[in-house]
Amino acid sequence: MAFSRHGTGSRAAAAALASQVHPVFMLPPVAASLFGAILAERFAPGPLGLHVAATFFAVYTAHLKDGYVDFHRRGEDDDHPLTEAGCRWALAGSTLCFAAVTAALAFVSGPATALLTAPMWALGFFHAPQSDTNPVTTTLGYPFGIALAVVGGQHAQTGALAAEALAFGLVFLVTLAGVKIVDDATDYAYDRSIGKRTVAVALGISRGRRLAYALLYAGLTLVLVCTVDGIFPPTAPLAAVAFGLVAAVAARAGPSVATMLLVRGSYVFLAILVVAVWFRPLMGVPLPDIGMLGPYTYLATEVVFGAVALALLLRADAVWRAARTVLALYPIAFVWDWYTLTVGVFAIPLRTGVELAGIPIEEHLFMIVVPALVVGVHETLAGLDE
Repeated sequence: MAFSRHGTGSRAAAAALASQVHPVFMLPPVAASLFGAILAERFAPGPLGLHVAATFFAVYTAHLKDGYVDFHRRGEDDDHPLTEAGCRWALAGSTLCFAAVTAALAFVSGPATALLTAPMWALGFFHAPQSDTNPVTTTLGYPFGIALAVVGGQHAQTGALAAEALAFGLVFLVTLAGVKIVDDATDYAYDRSIGKRTVAVALGISRGRRLAYALLYAGLTLVLVCTVDGIFPPTAPLAAVAFGLVAAVAARAGPSVATMLLVRGSYVFLAILVVAVWFRPLMGVPLPDIGMLGPYTYLATEVVFGAVALALLLRADAVWRAARTVLALYPIAFVWDWYTLTVGVFAIPLRTGVELAGIPIEEHLFMIVVPALVVGVHETLAGLDE
C-alpha cells in the first residue's frame, strides 16, 4: 500500500507524513498546553509531556483530516502528499496515539484531565467536513482548542480547575476568534463560490471585519478587567497593549497582511503573558498614588483625559461637533450632578474646594471632558470605518 503520492518506499512515506506537521498552526496549541502548566506554577514532567503529546496528536489529526477532505473529497486543493489510503491509515494512527496518550493522562492525572483533553481530538477530526461550513463552528474550532489546551495543561498539573486558567482560556477563545475571522476573509471569493459559509461570507467582508475587531477588543479588555480583579498578574495588560498596537496597524491592511500581522501579534501576546505569569514582575508593588497631588488630584486627571479628548477631536476634525454635544448635554449633567452631590450620593475629597453655581469647579470640567472624550472616540472610529 502506497502512502505517498510522490514516491515509494519508507522515506517517501515518512516525508509525506512529516509534511502534515504545520509549525505555524501546531506551535500555538502546544505552547498553550505549556502555558497551562506555567499557570499551575509547577512542572510535573509526566503530565506535562503527556498533555503536550495529546495536544500535538489532536492538531495533527486535524491537519490530516483537513487535507484528506479538501483534496480527496472536495477537490479544493491542487495537491496533497498522501494517498487516500495513506490519509486513512495516518488518521487511524494519529487517533490511536491520541487515545493512548489520553488514557495514560487519565492514569497519571485523573479522569477529569482526560475529559478536558478528549474534545481537542473531536474538534480536529470533525472540523472538516462537518464544522468548517458553519460560520460559528468554523470560527470557534481552533480558538476553542487553544482554550482547552490552556485549561487542560493546568489541570494536568494540579488535578483541579483554577479561575486563572479558565479566564486565560476565555481570553484566547475571544481574541483568536477575531483573528480567525480575519484569516477566513482571505479566502472569501473561493469560499463564497463553493457555498462555504465563513463569517466573511455570511456577514460580508466589511461587517465580518468589524465583528473580528470587536472580538479582539473584547478579549484585550478582558485582560484588563481580570488584572484589576486580581485574577491576572499586574503586568498582563502589557500583553494586551502590545497586541492592541499590532491590531491597530492590521486594521488598515488587507486580509492577507492583516492575518500575517495578527498571527504574529498573537505570538507576542502569548510570549508577554508567559513572562507576566512565570516571573510575575511588579507583584506586590502598590499602584502609583496620585493622591500626593492633594487638592489638585481630581483636576490633574481631568487635564490628562481632557488632553486625550482634544487630540482625538483635532485628529477627527470634530471640535465643533463635540462643542455642540457638550452644550446640549450640559444642563442635564448640571442638574444631575447638583442633585447627587446635594443628597450625598458621592463625595469628592481630593479637590480644590472652588465651587461655581453650587458644585465644585472640577465637576464643571468633568461635564465637558467626558462628552468630548466620547465624541472624540466615536468620530475616530467612524473615520476608521470610512
